[in-house]
Amino acid sequence: MQFEKKNYSNDILLNLYKGMLKPRMIEDKMLILLRQGKVSKWFSGIGQEAISVGCTQALHADEYILPLHRNLGVWTNRDMPFVKLFSQWQGKMNGYSKGRERSFHFGTNEHHIVGMISHLGAMLGVADGIALASKLKNEKKVTLVFSGDGGASEGDFHEALNTAAVWSLPVIFLIENNGYGLSTPSRDQFKFKNFIDKGIGYGMEAVKIDGNNILEVYDTVKTLAESIREYPRPVILECMTFRMRGHEEASGTKYVPQELFDEWGKKDPLNNYENYLKSEKILTDELIKQLRDEIKNEIDTGVEIVLEEPEIIVDTNTELADLYSPIENTISENFENLQNVTIKPASLSKTRKRLIDAISDGMKLSLRKHDNLIFMGQDIAEYGGAFKITQGLLEEFGKDRIRNTPLCESAILGAGYGLSIKGMKAMVEMQFADFVSVGFNQIVNNLAKSFYRWGQNADVVVRMPTGAGVGAGPFHSQSNEAWFFHVPGLKIVYPSTPSDAKGLLAASFSDPNPVLFFEHKNLYRAVDIEEDVFDDYYEIEIGKARMVREGNDVTIITYGAAVNWAVKHVEEKNIDAEIIDLRTLLPWDKTAVETSVMKTGKAFILHEDTLTGGIGAEIAAHISQHCFKNLDAPVMRSGSLDTPVPFNTNLENNFLPRERFKVELDELLTF
Repeated sequence: MQFEKKNYSNDILLNLYKGMLKPRMIEDKMLILLRQGKVSKWFSGIGQEAISVGCTQALHADEYILPLHRNLGVWTNRDMPFVKLFSQWQGKMNGYSKGRERSFHFGTNEHHIVGMISHLGAMLGVADGIALASKLKNEKKVTLVFSGDGGASEGDFHEALNTAAVWSLPVIFLIENNGYGLSTPSRDQFKFKNFIDKGIGYGMEAVKIDGNNILEVYDTVKTLAESIREYPRPVILECMTFRMRGHEEASGTKYVPQELFDEWGKKDPLNNYENYLKSEKILTDELIKQLRDEIKNEIDTGVEIVLEEPEIIVDTNTELADLYSPIENTISENFENLQNVTIKPASLSKTRKRLIDAISDGMKLSLRKHDNLIFMGQDIAEYGGAFKITQGLLEEFGKDRIRNTPLCESAILGAGYGLSIKGMKAMVEMQFADFVSVGFNQIVNNLAKSFYRWGQNADVVVRMPTGAGVGAGPFHSQSNEAWFFHVPGLKIVYPSTPSDAKGLLAASFSDPNPVLFFEHKNLYRAVDIEEDVFDDYYEIEIGKARMVREGNDVTIITYGAAVNWAVKHVEEKNIDAEIIDLRTLLPWDKTAVETSVMKTGKAFILHEDTLTGGIGAEIAAHISQHCFKNLDAPVMRSGSLDTPVPFNTNLENNFLPRERFKVELDELLTF
């Protein structure tokens, strides 16, 4: 291994040595504690320290790094106290995630590190978002994100690199090529020879280096970063290295030929660099002993302190309170025809609006209110979106804020999260709600869990054109709100009127939590729901249902297009029904539902989504448990058939419960 000192000072050279020595000594200690049963799990990065340490010391302290399991050197070289790290690994309250996350599945804005989730590749898109925020703010900062050679097989890898290339984002995509994805050798992962070969395909630079040579890593990353800060662009950095332990300690190493260990053992980054520094008279045995004693003392003291820390005392109220980032609603009242208004319109002027007009107006006014709000989606700029709902926004707010995206739903959702980490807001439009399935992981595992895991809110609104009745077939007509209803940490909003849509959308942009905002396509231009909508900005509280009409004989609980079905039917048949429009599906308004059902004694739940596993099942169960003594009849539900949405108009009409629920409601009324 050849080291080139170049013009770097002895202090820099020694700091690199100390930077590698500390994670190596921590790892040695962890392996001992693991054998003693005092640590439950460990992913070892022994033999790969030069990459983590070199890149971390080469970057500015306020530049974000997104590491993986075996990048302990990133954390320690950002001066994180060992005692707090060990508390994190032991699941103690004094760690970084209050015992809610293991090992390195957390982040810390104080140290500008965002840890991974278990789904490999998911953080690459997040790095895009952080870099985008830095670029928009003209900070001249670089973001560096790690990927293993195995994880680079994920679709997220392609999406993130493609997006970064198209948007010229200042990201270094560092690939640790250690030859194995868990036990799967590279020959079974990919056919190409080097990851740098991918550079030309993405239209970006690609550099390959010896990942075990600390000076080569440091110099390369430092040089790249200096250039990228001035000329923003993404770069692939392939670091050749080897994992000297198993994927995790429990997996062992029997799947790796011994000759590889023999070969790479000679390339140990710490031992080789130590010998080089000694040969250059920069490092002595006395200094090595001094450094080792200092580090050992910190480790031993930290272990002793943490092992004596008490177990977490469970408080259910705290657990539930930490699900959402707090938001204060200072007002909650009715204002003319609006219910639960938190911000009133400044004037009483109104204009007749369709649902699509109200949503477009809500977006425009929210962009004016929040100058850190970025819109992203396919064809939303010049074209104005698939439904022309974003038309005109580009002209007022410009391309930086109204951004056409590649066909990369996962990367763009991840980018929205990255923007949030940098204190910005994001709107991501799904062209159709059906397409969200290819970005599912980002929503349910990154956005939803972020605040609970490490206190980082995900300030992202995902707009979802949804619903059937337009003859669009199985892949453009699904009602998929129930997919997300089971996911703690999300908010789900689904308005049925133009006034509610505008006020709830504005509230969604103000809310610091992830909101899925469903918009029924068949209502966009529906004349029968047009109404006079306040022209000025206003907000309606998320989580509160709307009393559509009062009644005494039955409570109909519904949302979306089904609200209008219910209203038309009960008015035509002169049924004394109370209709509750949920508006927010998660968290849903239990109080409003319970109060109404206890009054009428009968509950009917209507939704467009398929019946089995629909949101109505949860509401029915809640009513049965909490309102049983007040019920005069069984709780009834009506939903669409348990089939995909058919294309043919007659088949689609039969699929929907629009006519079927009338018969079922009559059955309940005569019970």
